Amino acid sequence: MVKHPASLDETFAALADPTRREILVALVDGDRSVSELAEPFDMSLPGISKHLAVLERAGLITRWREGRVRRCRLERGPLADALQWIADYGRFWEQSFDSLERLLAAQAKREA
Repeated sequence: MVKHPASLDETFAALADPTRREILVALVDGDRSVSELAEPFDMSLPGISKHLAVLERAGLITRWREGRVRRCRLERGPLADALQWIADYGRFWEQSFDSLERLLAAQAKREA
C-alpha cells in the first residue's frame, strides 16, 4: 500500500469543500485580496476568513497584510504532494489490476 504524510490529510480535507476549491482556482492567476476572493460568494467576510484559515493550515495558501489589505497567495507545494500521491496510488492500482487480469486469464485457460 502507498504511504502518505499526515499533511496530505489536511490537504485533502481542505480540498473537500467546493468553496475552498474555487478560492484556490481564483489564486492560480496570482495573488488576491480577501475582498476579491469573497466577491463571487454569497458569504460574509468572516465566513470566507474561516475557509482561508483552513487553506492556510493545510499550507495551500499564505496570507499577509499590505497596509490595510489582507492578501493571499497560492502555495503549490501541497498540491504537488497530493498529485504525486495520487499518481503513486494510481500505479499501485494499475499493477493490482494487471495482476488480477493475468490471474483471470490463466484461470480461463485452465478451464478451457
